[in-house]
Amino acid sequence: MPKNKGKGGKNRKRGKNEADDEKRELVFKEDGQEYAQVMRMLGNGRCEAMCIDGTKRLCHIRGKMHKKVWIAAGDIILVGLRDYQDDKADVILKYMPDEARLLKAYGELPESTRLNEGIAGGLDEEDDGAGDDYIEFEDEDIDKI
Repeated sequence: MPKNKGKGGKNRKRGKNEADDEKRELVFKEDGQEYAQVMRMLGNGRCEAMCIDGTKRLCHIRGKMHKKVWIAAGDIILVGLRDYQDDKADVILKYMPDEARLLKAYGELPESTRLNEGIAGGLDEEDDGAGDDYIEFEDEDIDKI
């Protein structure tokens, strides 16, 4: 068997996070870029995202971010639009939750955007009845059982 001459395998590479914990400067969109919210991950370095302009686009995660920055459904991302394909885009940056809240406070994201949600798309389930997941039985109902 060949001797291992490196400094470790994939778990060592996975452990490096390249100091993402420190505060970074908030990046705003430029022309040719758009904010989007990830709707679902598709695999193979791709995701489906709903852009702020109302277009659903197939986004490709760039190689610099691939396997280093983990993107999940509901995350706010910055995508670079393509001149030649309007239905496809490239993921440039993933915003941390506090950065996404700042973008919403600055008015860059519309108020209807739902942050820190597991799923994107603004699905309104039962918001008024939060916490009412139990059923009350009368004494007569219990006696019948």
